[in-house]
Amino acid sequence: MRAALYRRPGPANEVLEVLDLETPEPGPEEVRVRITVSGINPTDWKTRAGTNRRRPDGFQIPHHDGAGVVDAVGPGVIGLAVGQRVWTYLAAYHNRWGTAAEYAVLPASRVVPLPDEASDELGACLGVPALTAAHCLGGSFKSLEGRTVLVAGGAGAVGHFAIELATFAGAAVVTTVSSEEKAELARAAGADHVLRYDEPDVAQRIGDLVGGVDRVVEVAPGANMELDLAVLNQGGTISTYAAEPELVLAGGPLMSGNVRLEFVLLYGVSAHELAAAVGWTADALAAGALSALPIAAYPLERVAAAQEHVEQGFVGKVVVRP
Repeated sequence: MRAALYRRPGPANEVLEVLDLETPEPGPEEVRVRITVSGINPTDWKTRAGTNRRRPDGFQIPHHDGAGVVDAVGPGVIGLAVGQRVWTYLAAYHNRWGTAAEYAVLPASRVVPLPDEASDELGACLGVPALTAAHCLGGSFKSLEGRTVLVAGGAGAVGHFAIELATFAGAAVVTTVSSEEKAELARAAGADHVLRYDEPDVAQRIGDLVGGVDRVVEVAPGANMELDLAVLNQGGTISTYAAEPELVLAGGPLMSGNVRLEFVLLYGVSAHELAAAVGWTADALAAGALSALPIAAYPLERVAAAQEHVEQGFVGKVVVRP
């Protein structure tokens, strides 16, 4: 098979190479997926660049997310069959066979059926961003009905799915964005109210529109904490999925508001919580409630350029087509 891989951390155009490898075989409770679309997330390029402590064991085929067709199943696999369309998540976590290849082998628990109505592009958009969004929203759609959610950065990948999942759950959604282009994307995702965060009196405008919010899905806690606390209802939750080197917190307002502050990294989410996020995402997908982000597609041979496009902050989803 053709595959992209790196043997050491470093810049994309220095360490990523595309070559032929022997096609791997699935082991017990594993499946092999013929990849049609491989989705790239910030965590993929950050891991390749060496911003965390994970290092390749010999080599690493990158990318967690993807869509394709089950090509082979190992012993003990239940609920998946050869020929079935699927989407993947966390494919490259503690596993060298990520989705930036013609075939990926991964645990069957990280492979989810893809409905006939859903495109491969949409399937490759899910994974890390949709599951992060679901977990930041509380992991269960039942807890959101009739609630109000503020999504910071509603045009980003996590923000996009947070809007759609919260709307599917029956919540009212307010989102903040930085440009009119991003505002259009947030409206298309179904946000009830879209505001520019750089305009004056944003907190007052949110208050006038919805009174207050019960949960915040936050991409920039340092920059937005004052706004979040100003609009959050008593006992509300701020759930952030962004890593910041330093975060100074206002202890008084947090305590007086009985605020719950959550930090979310998908790698550390428990199996039970992850399964809940997968179930919510799959239900929304089956109901036609999720949509693909704007796509920038690259061939596998240009995987380095594709990862660099994500590094540069592309608004949408960069994918590779093996």
